[in-house]
Amino acid sequence: MCGRYIQVKNIEIIEKRFNVHVPDGIELTPNYNVSPGDYAPIITNEKPGEVQLFQFGLTPFWAKKAMYLFNARAEGDKNKENNPDYTGGKDIISKPAFRKPIRSKRCLIIADAFYEGTTKERLSKPFVIYLKNKQAPFAFAGIWDVWQNSETKEEINSFAIITTTTNSLLQKIPHHRSPIILPRNHEQAWLNSNKPLTDITRMLQPISGKLMNAYPVSTEIKNPQANHKGLATPIGQPLTPEQGFKENTTLKLHGMGHHKRS
Repeated sequence: MCGRYIQVKNIEIIEKRFNVHVPDGIELTPNYNVSPGDYAPIITNEKPGEVQLFQFGLTPFWAKKAMYLFNARAEGDKNKENNPDYTGGKDIISKPAFRKPIRSKRCLIIADAFYEGTTKERLSKPFVIYLKNKQAPFAFAGIWDVWQNSETKEEINSFAIITTTTNSLLQKIPHHRSPIILPRNHEQAWLNSNKPLTDITRMLQPISGKLMNAYPVSTEIKNPQANHKGLATPIGQPLTPEQGFKENTTLKLHGMGHHKRS
């Protein structure tokens, strides 16, 4: 599962990193605890040149009520035992909630780091997971959809993070799933609406655990209303030794802070 993540980079950094435009009127407020129901920045295949704010937690277009599906399993109903060595089919293409979005509504989900708990204790034993060498922001592989509330007629744009088998770093937590972080050279292909489905499903692989690290944080992250930089403060050493790492020092995500245009 990946139901909480961090997005704090300012407009200028996001525009440069993803070669996109943030339209006037959109304010990217730092969020140290993006949770289902929150609106967060993404880049869709329909508007690949700009950032949009969609709701975290996908509701498929055919749903009778809001569903908030924040994760979509790449394997679908296969690999129920979450075998990290699974190499079989990507049954996401058959799941009713995801089979249309994976074909025609894909997106990049902008993030700086994410939270994960142990498989058994979940967010009662949380960690911040990040890419080494200040590789932030990065992009989760995502899907999106548009749902209309039958009572209010309001249209809701929403998204989900695609997950896959765990990698070597997440196994140390231990956690049984991994959100798909796209390599930079796959991002534009992911947004290409003309890309064959077989090429898309080949991208549904976990990123190498050697590129990541993680450290424990406070259980305050369990509260979806909590949102301050102290949530990312380490309370212990990282899973992989890291030179210069200090406990009780907030993760230095370069560019965090003010998000309004000057």
